[in-house]
Amino acid sequence: MSQAVVFDLDYTLAVPRQDRATILSEAAAAAGAPELSRSDYLAAHRRNLTQETREPIFEELLAERNTDADPAELARTYRETIAASLEPLPGVEEMLDRLRAEYRVGLLTNGPVRAQRDKLSTLGWENAFDAALVTGELAAGKPDRRAFEAIIDELDVDPADAIYIGDEVEADVYGATNAGLQAIQVLQSDGPDPDSRAMAHVEQADVATAVPRILDSMEQNM
Repeated sequence: MSQAVVFDLDYTLAVPRQDRATILSEAAAAAGAPELSRSDYLAAHRRNLTQETREPIFEELLAERNTDADPAELARTYRETIAASLEPLPGVEEMLDRLRAEYRVGLLTNGPVRAQRDKLSTLGWENAFDAALVTGELAAGKPDRRAFEAIIDELDVDPADAIYIGDEVEADVYGATNAGLQAIQVLQSDGPDPDSRAMAHVEQADVATAVPRILDSMEQNM
């Protein structure tokens, strides 16, 4: 019987109104930095999952380019631009309230502490979870099993009694199942195909209705 439900944040519970490539381009221009590619940013982000801010990410990217742009200013501009654009998927706030009446509900999100905590503050979600961890606060980020063990410890449940919901195949589906949790994969129209390691798959727009339905069905079949 499942006792805990843990969510990813970005593209699982909340999405930006603008695509991330546009946000990155606008932030770079505002900070006087050269154009940066989304793929380069993601690669640097994966190398800096346990940082306090995005500044080390932009230090890497700007060091490869002939520019006097300030990494700290670019990190601040990018953070503020994303926060201003972020909005919850339809119905997820009501879903979280409903689930907390029956389960321990957690959040585990990859990224620098300040960036991800600012998102939760902007969304008004500081108290939306029984436990919320950002990998910048931890020894390792997803898919490392230590990240999942940290949130399971915070929720005080066994991995086998927890389900993780996220959109990324490697970080979320593989990471969760490798740590002993079950996984539900969130599918995007331009995202990866359904992964067989996930016990269920839901469309991003349907997270708020599909996840409770899957959990209810699991309980009825116990």
